[in-house]
Amino acid sequence: MDIAARKKSSACWVTVLIPGFALFSAAAVEEWNYRRDFPGSGNHGYVGEFFAFIDLSGGYNQNRLPMNPVANIDPALPLCDLHRHLDGSIRLQTVLELAQQHGIDLPAQTPEALRPHIQVVGAETGLMEFIAKFRYLSEVLVDAEACQQIARENVEDALREGIDYIELRFSPWFMAQAHQLDPAEVVAAVIDGTRAGEMATGVKAQLIGILSRTYGPDACMAELEALLAHRAGLVALDLAGDEQNFPACLFRDHFRRARNAGLHVTVHAGEADGADSIWSAIDDLGAERIGHGIRAVEDARLMDYLAQQGIGLEVCLTSNVHTSTVIDLASHPARQLLQHGVKISLNTDDPGISGIDLAHEYQVAAPLAGLDRAMLRQIQLNALDMAFLSAADKSSLRAQKRVAAHL
Repeated sequence: MDIAARKKSSACWVTVLIPGFALFSAAAVEEWNYRRDFPGSGNHGYVGEFFAFIDLSGGYNQNRLPMNPVANIDPALPLCDLHRHLDGSIRLQTVLELAQQHGIDLPAQTPEALRPHIQVVGAETGLMEFIAKFRYLSEVLVDAEACQQIARENVEDALREGIDYIELRFSPWFMAQAHQLDPAEVVAAVIDGTRAGEMATGVKAQLIGILSRTYGPDACMAELEALLAHRAGLVALDLAGDEQNFPACLFRDHFRRARNAGLHVTVHAGEADGADSIWSAIDDLGAERIGHGIRAVEDARLMDYLAQQGIGLEVCLTSNVHTSTVIDLASHPARQLLQHGVKISLNTDDPGISGIDLAHEYQVAAPLAGLDRAMLRQIQLNALDMAFLSAADKSSLRAQKRVAAHL
């Protein structure tokens, strides 16, 4: 379906399904419908779960009512995204606006023309080629205000998707690099923007700091210092980047310091590299969760260990296709891992690059990966269980959803 047809289809959907509700501007509706376009799935123009959340005064309606609920998402359970890079989830319109404000050259001047330069239009040849898609996203992070804005918008966008709890992760070194910002100031700005988003929307959000292993251990130690300077605003530490050339064992000291500071640990592993990378993340870094981790299927003993220890995998279906970690969704091992007793959750990874939302992962990607409704309900439960939340916070989220489901 071409862009003009998608605009017409989206406008009809809004008119028919949500009369009487004050919604976002027409431009915002267009932007969000485009972002739900998943290249290669045969589901172009897919619209996920929308919420009427802007009241007549322009503020957020805390009593959000689901419109067109997604069949594969249980409305009585919290919807959580535990693996989303906030710098991989920047609105195209925001990229354009920041570039215009700061005189940054872009290859296109409209969202639809810019889209192929930022979003994946087919599987990339590997993880590092996928990461190259961040180029224009990072170039518009010109100052602390821009970092604060994109953090706030990430939480606002979580509300749009009907997400109840989100963990946003970011690398201050990566975000600071293009304009030589102070990484510690980037951390402070992201924390401020996230808190502003929470206050405006009511969505609970927590932050995970990333060490970008691609820069090497020394730079990562400086990055860790920037993160620990604002320890109170973070819930966990992650290791991401070039998994094959910078193994976890190089960062033992970094994660020892993080654990001593009381941070949880999740590590990207078993995505670009094999099962040994997952073992190292656990043994060398103390990982409580694994980002991606799908190559655990290569080691039956590892799958047994993950299941026995309750170490969850933050699975990102569409992203794994886009990075060529798997050939296609039908080849994805999520079902096999779940049937083996491994705890998995579904997440978006970099939705601004993959052109998806969390509803897409449940409604479109999951069935193509062989996951049925019963499995998806268990995955929703897993996500809450895996979340870096207190038992009291988890119980509160469950109670809120039970009440909302019966309104």
